[in-house]
Formats: sequence, C-alpha cells, structure tokens
Amino acid sequence: MKCLLVAGLYAAAALAAFPAAAEEFAYEGHRKCSSCHRSQSESWRGTAHAKAFDSLAPNHKAEAKRKAGLDPAKDYRQDAQCLGCHTTGHKKDGGYDPKEPNDYLVGVTCESCHGPGAQYRLMHRKAGDRFERGGKTTGREQLAELGQEFAFQERCNACHMNYEGSPWTHAKPPFTPFTPKVEARYGFAFDKAVRDDKAMHAHFRLEGAFVGDPVAPFHAEFQAAAKPADKSRDED
Repeated sequence: MKCLLVAGLYAAAALAAFPAAAEEFAYEGHRKCSSCHRSQSESWRGTAHAKAFDSLAPNHKAEAKRKAGLDPAKDYRQDAQCLGCHTTGHKKDGGYDPKEPNDYLVGVTCESCHGPGAQYRLMHRKAGDRFERGGKTTGREQLAELGQEFAFQERCNACHMNYEGSPWTHAKPPFTPFTPKVEARYGFAFDKAVRDDKAMHAHFRLEGAFVGDPVAPFHAEFQAAAKPADKSRDED
C-alpha cells in the first residue's frame, strides 16, 4: 500500500525532492543544528513535523489511515514508501537508514527544509564568529553553494502535493494517499502552511551575519515579528 502519512492533521510542509546542487552534500541530523539554534530546536520539538515518524507506528492516527485506505494496525516505520517524508534524508548520504536508525534524523527536521548541512553548518559557525568579533557579514550565496536550501516550496510540494491527479507537475509514485479528495484538510497552500508554527517552529531573530541573495520566502515578514533567540551554543 502506498503510504505517505501526514505528521499531524494539519501538518505543513516537508520534503523529499532535493535540488541537484544539494545532492552532493551529506546529512548530519538535527543535533548539530540545535547546538547553536537552541530556540528554534525547542520550538520545533513540539510541532507536527517533529512527530512525523510517530504517525507510522501501529494504531497512530488510526482514523486518518482508515479513511485513506491504509491499515491502521500495520507498522509503517520501515516502509520505504513512507520514510521519504517521515524521516530526514532517507536514501541520501548520511540520511536516515531504517537498518541503523538515528534519532536525530527521525521526523521532518531542520535539514528536511534547509538542505543537508554537513558543509554549510560549518560556514554558519565561522560566519557567526566573524560577525560577533568584528561585525563582518557573509554573503548567503556561499551557503547556497554548500547545499543550504532557500526556496522551500518545492520541498514542501514533494510530500504534500505528491498525489495522483495533483496540480503539481512533478508528482510521481509513490503517491501519498492523503489527498484533498479524502479530506479537504489535506489540500496544501504553501503561503499558509509556512506560517504555521504548529507544523514547523516559531521564528526567532537573526543577528545579521548573512546578507544578500538568495533569501528565503517571507524572510522580511518573519524577521519583523521574530522573537529574541537564545544565543548560547554548545561546542562540538
């Protein structure tokens, strides 16, 4: 049975199709991200994305599964047709492997949206240090060259719009059975979903270490209303 369960009944965005440039880079898991981005990590832990893998367990979201034609009693946690959207980096370098499960790659994590972080994470740390010491900024294009994703919509569509008959032109098997025909709430609108803190995480103030293009969608809007962030970080 084809399977792509939603993380929560109103979950927003997450991602299986990656841009070609990002394919070269390895995944590391959200522990590496949270060593600096504490506030974002703590906010994310309570979201539908963070709990996406839980949906695959037997009898979780039973009624939703039943309506979509799935077996609520089945364990989908090793089903390759589900793992692409319920884990991070499945079948990619450093990504989730059901044979050697890594808790930091379970669910829709930082790298699901921002791209595999083995290279750009180091640039974040170095650029942050330069900015703190002398106010020197770094161009975002350097992050893009190292695999960071700034155009999120296609990553979201790859899971939420990937159903038979979808208006998304890149839809292909394995299709999600959770479609607007099953229930209207499975309709996906990126502009609305990306603003949903219950699906992703709250937005926190960035200090300005990075400048220029590319810029993520709604960056200025989110930063105008962003909360102060915990600036402490772990050494790794």
